[in-house]
Amino acid sequence: MKKTALITGGAGFIGSHTADALLKKGYNVRILDAFTKPVHQYGIPGYLANEIEVLRGDVRKRKNIYEALKGADVVFHFAAFQDYLPVFSRYFDVNATGTALLYELIVKHNLPIQKLILASSQAVYGEGTYRCNNGHTVCPSQRSIKSLKKHQWDFVCPHDGLALKPQWTNEEAKRVPHNSYGISKVAQESIALNLGKRYSIPTVALRYSIVQGPRQSPFNLYSGVLRVFVTHLLAGTSPTIYEDGKQLRDFINIYDVVKANILVLEDARADYQIFNVGSGKTWTVRSFFDIVQKQLNSDIPPKIDKTFRVGDTRHIFSDINKIKKLGFAPFRRIEESIGEYAKWVQTLPHFDKLITSLGKT
Repeated sequence: MKKTALITGGAGFIGSHTADALLKKGYNVRILDAFTKPVHQYGIPGYLANEIEVLRGDVRKRKNIYEALKGADVVFHFAAFQDYLPVFSRYFDVNATGTALLYELIVKHNLPIQKLILASSQAVYGEGTYRCNNGHTVCPSQRSIKSLKKHQWDFVCPHDGLALKPQWTNEEAKRVPHNSYGISKVAQESIALNLGKRYSIPTVALRYSIVQGPRQSPFNLYSGVLRVFVTHLLAGTSPTIYEDGKQLRDFINIYDVVKANILVLEDARADYQIFNVGSGKTWTVRSFFDIVQKQLNSDIPPKIDKTFRVGDTRHIFSDINKIKKLGFAPFRRIEESIGEYAKWVQTLPHFDKLITSLGKT
């Protein structure tokens, strides 16, 4: 008999691609999604395979979750709230309370869930790991507004005043999130892993780096720099690069992320573990723009005027050695991520009008 996989947030970027992979693996796939705007601007997306059972619902609603869980063998919990808006309680209502309710119903109804995979985030680290000149490891808190106004972008050692050197951040690093999304993800991880262990529900938390590729909603302001750079260049406008453009980032292709999702599903060694999922490579934001510009054959320059956003991370890139021990090996080039996204976004309804509007955000 076929197994059934439930994906909460399954109509979204990572969820829908994971659904495709599970169908190829022979699973029955059911998704629970609220189809909220602005992410799902056009309602139920056309890229969802016909074989997928689609349930419209909210992970905060007991009835919706229970109906989705009935008959499921494995769960991918991808439903999440992410935004730049200061609606602090909503992050915890959706991300933390929704996760607690999921486990509550599994336990209450003694549902035979064989594994639950949680989408966490690199955001739990905040600024990540640094090293000072005397060799000590430091996990700093967010930069002060005073420093940012002085355009002091980098962290300095309090002892010698020299710049701290960013390091690869592994799963054992101190978590110092500095926005509501990251804080809610820390809470979500703790809920899932502790309740999973307590009630013998094999649980895996995956801390994704910056995931990129087709189906990443251009309407979601949290989608990141690929969305910003592509939409601006296609619209013929210069995107803003914050600070000095030397921020280091770790980008990973959606198809590599899906590989990691399936890997931990099928490998019992992953149970009750946390794994970083990244590319193992770094780019500065400016160098990433240069690649996007080249891929789109554009000569439009970026705008770099020392503008900054309070709460932005200076440097973060994830150490993926732990998941590599399970056999994970990212294989997609960054040029593929950019090209696939740019091609997909141009297939959206009313593209010309849409891109003109998005090129202003």
